[in-house]
Amino acid sequence: MGRRGRVRVYGLTGGIASGKSLVAGLLRELGAVVIDSDAIAREVTGPGTEGLRGIAEAFGRSILLPDGTLDRRRLASSIFADRGARLRLNAILHPLIGHRIVQMIGSVRAGGRDAVVVVDLPLLLDTVGPEAFSLDGVVVVSVDEATQLARLIAREALTESEAGERLRSQRPLRQKAAEADWVIDNGGPRSATRAQVEALWEEWQADLASQDA
Repeated sequence: MGRRGRVRVYGLTGGIASGKSLVAGLLRELGAVVIDSDAIAREVTGPGTEGLRGIAEAFGRSILLPDGTLDRRRLASSIFADRGARLRLNAILHPLIGHRIVQMIGSVRAGGRDAVVVVDLPLLLDTVGPEAFSLDGVVVVSVDEATQLARLIAREALTESEAGERLRSQRPLRQKAAEADWVIDNGGPRSATRAQVEALWEEWQADLASQDA
């Protein structure tokens, strides 16, 4: 009988313009298997999917582009301005995304190799919760609110009022950070963020090595 692989699964979350994607990319470079919930969301709302049908039923066919695909920009504008709309969208997508994440974690566990899996999920601490995926810990990527606002304005070409509205639609990062097992401070230069991620990776590798195979 072959050796059974060691697998650890961690959640990665943060807030809009906090730098979560940067940290996910650094972890991927170091060797993590990153499960990207945004990519899964695109997958489960593609042409002919249950997710796309559910969105069209809930928000009307005006939410679709002329070719029948999802108008993601229009949908984003709608949900940021309307909490009820966000809840309706979450009710449609989260079960589909969660099911796919569980499948992907299971596939890694069945692969027989040592692996660190990172589930990149923006609303991990706001909706499903870590227990949904039997996580071994949660990382929050944090940044001060002023920096977050400035980055959001620059990235999305928004007015300060529009950017502020988007930030207010999410739970403050300081609250999420208080619930985390690890916090990556992304308020400084990229090199400082990388150093924190590399230190975390070393900790995870040591923990993985200590597991019984």
